[in-house]
Amino acid sequence: MKIKEQFKVREMAGEHVVIMQGKLGSDLTRIISLNESALYLWRAVEGKEFDVDMVGNLLAEHYGINDEIASRDAARWIDRLDECGLLE
Repeated sequence: MKIKEQFKVREMAGEHVVIMQGKLGSDLTRIISLNESALYLWRAVEGKEFDVDMVGNLLAEHYGINDEIASRDAARWIDRLDECGLLE
C-alpha cells in the first residue's frame, strides 16, 4: 500500500494536518491531525510502498519498543489511514 500522492502534510496553527493538494471547495468539516508518532511514520513512508511489518519495524527502531507492541500500533495506524481514505 501507499499514501495517495494528492495528500500532503502541512503545519497549521502549530498542528500537523493532512490536506488534499489542489482540491477546490474542500470539505473542511473533517480535519486529519497527526501526532508526533503519526507524523514520523508519514514522513518515513511518504512516496513509498509499505506494509505493517515495515511500519512496525520503524516504530520498534525509533521508539525502542518490542515487536509485538510495534506491530499492533502499526496496524492501527494503517487502519486509520485507510478509514480516512488516504491509502491506495
